[in-house]
Amino acid sequence: MATVLLAAGLALAFATITAATRTATRGEAMAQRSERERAVYGFMRARLTAARSIAFANDRDTTLPQRFIGEPTRMRFVADLPNYLGRGGPYLHDFTIEPGPDGGARIMLALSMVQAGEVVEEDQPREPEVLVEDLASASFRYRSLDGEGGVGQWQERWETVEQLPLLVEVTLTDRDDRVWPPLVVMLPQAAGTAGGMLGGSL
Repeated sequence: MATVLLAAGLALAFATITAATRTATRGEAMAQRSERERAVYGFMRARLTAARSIAFANDRDTTLPQRFIGEPTRMRFVADLPNYLGRGGPYLHDFTIEPGPDGGARIMLALSMVQAGEVVEEDQPREPEVLVEDLASASFRYRSLDGEGGVGQWQERWETVEQLPLLVEVTLTDRDDRVWPPLVVMLPQAAGTAGGMLGGSL
Protein backbone atom coordinates (compact mmCIF):
# COMPACT_ATOMS: atom_id res chain seq x y z
CA MET A 1 0.00 0.00 0.00
CA ALA A 2 2.79 2.38 0.91
CA THR A 3 4.51 1.69 -2.40
CA VAL A 4 1.29 2.36 -4.32
CA LEU A 5 0.72 5.63 -2.48
CA LEU A 6 4.34 6.69 -3.08
CA ALA A 7 4.06 5.93 -6.80
CA ALA A 8 0.78 7.86 -7.05
CA GLY A 9 2.33 10.83 -5.24
CA LEU A 10 5.36 10.82 -7.50
CA ALA A 11 3.17 10.61 -10.61
CA LEU A 12 1.08 13.56 -9.40
CA ALA A 13 4.19 15.57 -8.59
CA PHE A 14 5.72 14.78 -11.97
CA ALA A 15 2.51 15.82 -13.77
CA THR A 16 2.40 19.07 -11.80
CA ILE A 17 6.05 19.87 -12.55
CA THR A 18 5.55 19.05 -16.24
CA ALA A 19 2.51 21.32 -16.49
CA ALA A 20 4.34 24.12 -14.69
CA THR A 21 7.35 23.74 -16.98
CA ARG A 22 5.16 23.90 -20.08
CA THR A 23 3.41 27.00 -18.75
CA ALA A 24 6.73 28.67 -17.99
CA THR A 25 8.09 27.75 -21.43
CA ARG A 26 5.02 29.17 -23.16
CA GLY A 27 5.26 32.34 -21.06
CA GLU A 28 8.94 32.75 -21.90
CA ALA A 29 8.26 32.22 -25.62
CA MET A 30 5.48 34.82 -25.54
CA ALA A 31 7.74 37.28 -23.73
CA GLN A 32 10.54 36.77 -26.25
CA ARG A 33 8.07 37.16 -29.12
CA SER A 34 6.68 40.38 -27.64
CA GLU A 35 10.19 41.75 -27.09
CA ARG A 36 11.10 40.90 -30.68
CA GLU A 37 8.01 42.72 -31.97
CA ARG A 38 8.72 45.78 -29.85
CA ALA A 39 12.35 45.95 -30.98
CA VAL A 40 11.62 45.54 -34.71
CA TYR A 41 8.59 47.81 -34.77
CA GLY A 42 10.25 50.38 -32.53
CA PHE A 43 13.20 50.67 -34.88
CA MET A 44 11.08 50.84 -38.03
CA ARG A 45 8.72 53.39 -36.47
CA ALA A 46 11.65 55.60 -35.47
CA ARG A 47 13.19 55.44 -38.94
CA LEU A 48 9.92 56.13 -40.78
CA THR A 49 8.99 58.95 -38.43
CA ALA A 50 12.37 60.52 -39.17
CA ALA A 51 11.83 60.39 -42.95
CA ARG A 52 12.65 63.72 -44.58
CA SER A 53 11.54 65.24 -47.85
CA ILE A 54 15.05 65.01 -49.29
CA ALA A 55 15.77 63.66 -52.76
CA PHE A 56 18.29 60.87 -53.18
CA ALA A 57 18.12 60.62 -57.01
CA ASN A 58 16.20 61.86 -60.06
CA ASP A 59 13.84 59.76 -62.13
CA ARG A 60 15.47 59.11 -65.51
CA ASP A 61 12.21 59.38 -67.47
CA THR A 62 10.42 62.24 -65.72
CA THR A 63 13.48 63.95 -64.14
CA LEU A 64 11.40 64.26 -60.96
CA PRO A 65 13.33 64.10 -57.68
CA GLN A 66 12.95 60.75 -55.94
CA ARG A 67 12.09 61.26 -52.29
CA PHE A 68 10.21 58.03 -51.55
CA ILE A 69 10.01 54.84 -53.58
CA GLY A 70 7.61 52.25 -52.23
CA GLU A 71 6.95 48.72 -53.44
CA PRO A 72 5.35 45.68 -51.73
CA THR A 73 8.78 44.28 -50.83
CA ARG A 74 10.98 47.37 -50.83
CA MET A 75 10.93 51.00 -49.73
CA ARG A 76 13.53 53.74 -49.96
CA PHE A 77 13.62 57.14 -48.30
CA VAL A 78 16.03 59.56 -46.62
CA ALA A 79 16.21 60.08 -42.87
CA ASP A 80 18.80 61.48 -40.52
CA LEU A 81 20.90 58.76 -38.98
CA PRO A 82 21.57 59.03 -35.23
CA ASN A 83 25.22 59.38 -34.33
CA TYR A 84 25.23 56.05 -32.51
CA LEU A 85 24.40 54.31 -35.81
CA GLY A 86 27.04 56.10 -37.87
CA ARG A 87 28.38 59.53 -38.63
CA GLY A 88 24.97 61.18 -38.51
CA GLY A 89 23.31 63.25 -41.19
CA PRO A 90 20.93 62.22 -44.01
CA TYR A 91 21.14 58.60 -45.15
CA LEU A 92 19.19 56.64 -47.73
CA HIS A 93 17.28 53.90 -45.91
CA ASP A 94 16.71 50.91 -48.18
CA PHE A 95 14.41 48.33 -46.58
CA THR A 96 14.06 45.14 -48.62
CA ILE A 97 12.10 41.93 -48.04
CA GLU A 98 13.98 38.97 -49.44
CA PRO A 99 14.23 35.19 -49.01
CA GLY A 100 16.32 34.10 -46.06
CA PRO A 101 18.96 31.36 -46.07
CA ASP A 102 16.55 28.95 -44.38
CA GLY A 103 13.76 29.43 -46.91
CA GLY A 104 11.78 31.98 -44.90
CA ALA A 105 11.58 35.73 -45.45
CA ARG A 106 13.63 38.44 -43.83
CA ILE A 107 13.89 42.25 -43.86
CA MET A 108 17.26 43.78 -44.69
CA LEU A 109 18.33 47.40 -44.22
CA ALA A 110 21.04 49.09 -46.28
CA LEU A 111 22.22 52.61 -45.43
CA SER A 112 23.96 55.02 -47.81
CA MET A 113 25.00 58.61 -47.22
CA VAL A 114 23.15 61.29 -49.21
CA GLN A 115 24.57 64.68 -50.19
CA ALA A 116 23.16 67.29 -52.58
CA GLY A 117 20.36 65.00 -53.69
CA GLU A 118 22.59 62.05 -54.57
CA VAL A 119 23.83 58.89 -52.91
CA VAL A 120 27.51 59.15 -51.98
CA GLU A 121 29.77 56.18 -52.65
CA GLU A 122 31.77 55.67 -49.48
CA ASP A 123 35.26 54.19 -49.30
CA GLN A 124 34.01 51.51 -46.91
CA PRO A 125 30.35 50.93 -47.78
CA ARG A 126 28.11 49.48 -45.12
CA GLU A 127 26.95 45.90 -45.47
CA PRO A 128 23.17 45.47 -45.33
CA GLU A 129 21.96 44.51 -41.86
CA VAL A 130 19.34 41.88 -41.03
CA LEU A 131 16.51 43.63 -39.24
CA VAL A 132 14.26 40.59 -38.72
CA GLU A 133 14.33 37.07 -40.12
CA ASP A 134 12.58 33.69 -39.87
CA LEU A 135 9.33 35.11 -41.26
CA ALA A 136 6.75 33.40 -43.43
CA SER A 137 5.92 36.64 -45.25
CA ALA A 138 6.19 40.42 -45.02
CA SER A 139 4.81 43.36 -46.98
CA PHE A 140 4.70 47.16 -47.14
CA ARG A 141 1.76 49.38 -48.09
CA TYR A 142 1.30 53.12 -48.50
CA ARG A 143 -1.49 55.66 -48.10
CA SER A 144 -2.06 59.34 -48.79
CA LEU A 145 -4.89 61.83 -49.20
CA ASP A 146 -7.39 61.35 -52.00
CA GLY A 147 -8.56 64.03 -54.41
CA GLU A 148 -11.24 65.24 -51.98
CA GLY A 149 -8.92 65.75 -49.04
CA GLY A 150 -9.80 62.53 -47.24
CA VAL A 151 -7.51 59.60 -46.54
CA GLY A 152 -7.19 57.47 -49.66
CA GLN A 153 -7.00 53.71 -50.10
CA TRP A 154 -3.96 51.63 -49.23
CA GLN A 155 -1.61 51.21 -52.20
CA GLU A 156 0.77 48.35 -52.91
CA ARG A 157 3.07 50.75 -54.76
CA TRP A 158 3.89 54.38 -54.11
CA GLU A 159 4.05 56.02 -57.52
CA THR A 160 4.38 59.68 -56.46
CA VAL A 161 8.12 59.45 -55.93
CA GLU A 162 8.59 63.19 -55.44
CA GLN A 163 6.39 63.14 -52.31
CA LEU A 164 6.29 61.22 -49.06
CA PRO A 165 3.27 59.02 -48.34
CA LEU A 166 1.12 60.05 -45.43
CA LEU A 167 1.07 56.56 -43.86
CA VAL A 168 3.16 53.41 -44.20
CA GLU A 169 1.94 49.98 -43.08
CA VAL A 170 4.21 47.03 -42.28
CA THR A 171 2.67 43.55 -42.01
CA LEU A 172 4.68 40.53 -40.89
CA THR A 173 3.80 36.84 -40.45
CA ASP A 174 5.89 34.35 -38.48
CA ARG A 175 6.79 30.89 -39.73
CA ASP A 176 4.04 29.46 -37.51
CA ASP A 177 1.50 31.60 -39.45
CA ARG A 178 1.02 33.99 -36.53
CA VAL A 179 0.35 37.45 -37.96
CA TRP A 180 2.04 40.32 -36.16
CA PRO A 181 -0.20 43.30 -35.28
CA PRO A 182 0.09 45.68 -38.28
CA LEU A 183 2.45 48.60 -37.80
CA VAL A 184 1.02 51.85 -39.20
CA VAL A 185 3.31 54.89 -39.09
CA MET A 186 2.48 58.47 -39.98
CA LEU A 187 5.28 60.42 -41.66
CA PRO A 188 5.30 63.89 -40.04
CA GLN A 189 6.85 65.73 -42.99
CA ALA A 190 4.19 64.32 -45.31
CA ALA A 191 1.45 65.16 -42.83
CA GLY A 192 2.74 68.72 -42.63
CA THR A 193 2.00 69.20 -46.33
CA ALA A 194 -1.52 67.85 -46.02
CA GLY A 195 -2.97 71.17 -45.00
CA GLY A 196 -3.89 70.01 -41.53
CA MET A 197 -6.59 67.69 -42.89
CA LEU A 198 -5.18 64.49 -41.43
CA GLY A 199 -6.54 65.06 -37.94
CA GLY A 200 -10.12 65.23 -39.14
CA SER A 201 -9.77 62.30 -41.51
CA LEU A 202 -8.31 59.54 -39.33
